[in-house]
Amino acid sequence: MSAAAEQSQALIRLRGISKAYGSGDALTYALHGVDLDIAKGDFVSIMGPSGSGKSTCMNILGCLDTPTSGQYVFGNVEVSRMSRQELAKLRRYYLGFVFQGFNLLNRTSALENVELPLMYRGTPARKRRQLARHALKIVGLEGRESHTPGELSGGQQQRVAIARAIVTSPAVLFADEPTGNLDTARSHEIMELLSGLNQEKGITIVMVTHEPDMAAYTKRIIRFVDGKVAEEQHS
Repeated sequence: MSAAAEQSQALIRLRGISKAYGSGDALTYALHGVDLDIAKGDFVSIMGPSGSGKSTCMNILGCLDTPTSGQYVFGNVEVSRMSRQELAKLRRYYLGFVFQGFNLLNRTSALENVELPLMYRGTPARKRRQLARHALKIVGLEGRESHTPGELSGGQQQRVAIARAIVTSPAVLFADEPTGNLDTARSHEIMELLSGLNQEKGITIVMVTHEPDMAAYTKRIIRFVDGKVAEEQHS
């Protein structure tokens, strides 16, 4: 396949992305000229030591931060030129997020936690409940809709968080250390779930992890060192 054809199939394209902090003698680069393509349906893990730039890259990909320079294209839209309101709209309608700490509302049921992104969209209550129940069923939590986070195990809480992330049918799911707070058995269960969502539902997933055995579930491993892509490995 030609380079032009490969580029046309990329859902995400980063070209020369840099992120600098400070100025003058205190100027430091978290990212320095990063080029990266992610195709629709890909499952990518981003790895690297502390301070390598992997989290900064994830924040830029997820539109939670903006680059100092370079070009970020999502689909056919240049994200690097978007306003703050446009970035918020892109996150709301096209991106899903899963975090290490689950980020669930403690006194709120699993169903209501999953409904939250749909509330921000203005989805009617009946439709919200229907979609949230379906998302919980997909992650294996049918029958646990009324349970609060305190009544669920860590692995179950992360399943609720994944259901919340996919209830909007996002184009990309970003997972930041999704197994970081789980034991080994639950970690593998979560990775099998994410792998299934990728393979069976075609959801594009980008995951930051420091665990090689978790990265082994993904199709590609991108390793960052000193703010640059140092290595790319296909699983």
